[in-house]
Amino acid sequence: MKLLSTYLRKLVLKLERFLPPRRLIVVKGDALPAKMPMRSIVLAQDGREDWCVGLQCPCGCGRTIELLVIEEAHPRWDYSVDAKGSPSLHPSVWLTNGCRSHFWLKNGRIHWCH
Repeated sequence: MKLLSTYLRKLVLKLERFLPPRRLIVVKGDALPAKMPMRSIVLAQDGREDWCVGLQCPCGCGRTIELLVIEEAHPRWDYSVDAKGSPSLHPSVWLTNGCRSHFWLKNGRIHWCH
Protein backbone atom coordinates (compact mmCIF):
# COMPACT_ATOMS: atom_id res chain seq x y z
CA MET A 1 0.00 0.00 0.00
CA LYS A 2 2.85 2.39 0.83
CA LEU A 3 4.40 1.76 -2.60
CA LEU A 4 1.10 2.68 -4.30
CA SER A 5 0.83 5.84 -2.20
CA THR A 6 4.38 6.89 -3.11
CA TYR A 7 3.71 6.21 -6.79
CA LEU A 8 0.52 8.32 -6.77
CA ARG A 9 2.25 11.23 -5.05
CA LYS A 10 5.05 11.20 -7.64
CA LEU A 11 2.47 11.08 -10.44
CA VAL A 12 0.64 14.12 -9.05
CA LEU A 13 3.92 16.04 -8.86
CA LYS A 14 4.69 15.26 -12.51
CA LEU A 15 1.21 16.31 -13.66
CA GLU A 16 1.41 19.67 -11.87
CA ARG A 17 2.73 21.55 -14.89
CA PHE A 18 -0.18 20.40 -17.05
CA LEU A 19 -2.89 21.49 -14.61
CA PRO A 20 -4.28 25.03 -14.51
CA PRO A 21 -2.63 27.47 -12.08
CA ARG A 22 -3.94 27.55 -8.54
CA ARG A 23 -6.47 30.25 -7.67
CA LEU A 24 -7.05 32.33 -4.56
CA ILE A 25 -10.33 31.84 -2.67
CA VAL A 26 -11.24 34.38 0.04
CA VAL A 27 -13.19 33.19 3.10
CA LYS A 28 -14.53 35.35 5.93
CA GLY A 29 -13.17 34.80 9.43
CA ASP A 30 -9.81 34.37 11.12
CA ALA A 31 -9.49 30.65 10.45
CA LEU A 32 -9.19 28.33 7.49
CA PRO A 33 -12.11 26.06 6.59
CA ALA A 34 -12.11 22.55 8.06
CA LYS A 35 -12.12 21.04 4.57
CA MET A 36 -9.52 22.64 2.36
CA PRO A 37 -9.85 22.60 -1.45
CA MET A 38 -7.39 20.36 -3.29
CA ARG A 39 -5.58 22.92 -5.46
CA SER A 40 -6.78 26.36 -4.41
CA ILE A 41 -5.10 28.76 -2.03
CA VAL A 42 -7.42 30.06 0.71
CA LEU A 43 -7.11 33.55 2.22
CA ALA A 44 -8.91 34.03 5.56
CA GLN A 45 -10.03 37.64 6.08
CA ASP A 46 -11.52 38.90 9.31
CA GLY A 47 -13.29 42.13 8.43
CA ARG A 48 -10.76 44.08 6.37
CA GLU A 49 -7.72 42.33 7.85
CA ASP A 50 -5.97 39.50 6.01
CA TRP A 51 -5.27 36.82 8.59
CA CYS A 52 -3.71 33.73 7.01
CA VAL A 53 -3.22 31.85 3.77
CA GLY A 54 -3.73 28.10 3.60
CA LEU A 55 -3.30 25.28 1.15
CA GLN A 56 -3.02 21.53 1.06
CA CYS A 57 0.59 20.43 0.85
CA PRO A 58 1.35 20.04 -2.86
CA CYS A 59 3.34 16.83 -2.27
CA GLY A 60 0.06 15.00 -1.73
CA CYS A 61 0.64 14.07 1.92
CA GLY A 62 -2.73 15.61 2.88
CA ARG A 63 -1.35 18.14 5.36
CA THR A 64 -2.97 21.57 5.58
CA ILE A 65 -0.38 24.34 5.55
CA GLU A 66 -1.34 27.57 7.34
CA LEU A 67 0.81 30.65 6.77
CA LEU A 68 0.20 33.85 8.75
CA VAL A 69 0.05 37.09 6.77
CA ILE A 70 -0.79 39.53 9.58
CA GLU A 71 1.82 42.21 10.23
CA GLU A 72 2.43 41.13 13.85
CA ALA A 73 3.27 37.49 13.01
CA HIS A 74 6.80 36.09 12.98
CA PRO A 75 7.40 34.30 10.72
CA ARG A 76 4.98 35.81 8.25
CA TRP A 77 4.37 35.56 4.53
CA ASP A 78 3.34 38.06 1.88
CA TYR A 79 1.02 37.15 -0.93
CA SER A 80 0.17 38.79 -4.23
CA VAL A 81 -2.30 38.00 -6.99
CA ASP A 82 -1.53 38.65 -10.65
CA ALA A 83 -4.00 40.01 -13.24
CA LYS A 84 -5.17 36.46 -14.02
CA GLY A 85 -6.02 35.77 -10.36
CA SER A 86 -3.03 33.50 -9.75
CA PRO A 87 -1.44 33.85 -6.28
CA SER A 88 2.23 34.05 -5.31
CA LEU A 89 3.78 33.70 -1.84
CA HIS A 90 7.00 35.09 -0.42
CA PRO A 91 9.18 33.71 1.12
CA SER A 92 9.24 30.04 0.18
CA VAL A 93 7.37 27.43 2.21
CA TRP A 94 9.67 24.98 3.98
CA LEU A 95 8.17 22.34 6.24
CA THR A 96 10.67 21.24 8.86
CA ASN A 97 8.79 18.09 9.87
CA GLY A 98 6.54 15.48 8.26
CA CYS A 99 7.00 15.40 4.48
CA ARG A 100 9.63 18.21 4.68
CA SER A 101 8.39 19.86 1.46
CA HIS A 102 10.18 23.01 0.32
CA PHE A 103 8.66 25.05 -2.49
CA TRP A 104 7.77 28.46 -3.89
CA LEU A 105 4.30 29.41 -5.08
CA LYS A 106 4.68 31.74 -8.07
CA ASN A 107 1.80 32.78 -10.29
CA GLY A 108 -0.32 29.89 -9.09
CA ARG A 109 2.36 27.26 -9.78
CA ILE A 110 4.46 25.21 -7.39
CA HIS A 111 8.24 25.42 -7.94
CA TRP A 112 10.09 22.82 -5.89
CA CYS A 113 13.38 23.62 -4.19
CA HIS A 114 15.93 20.84 -4.55
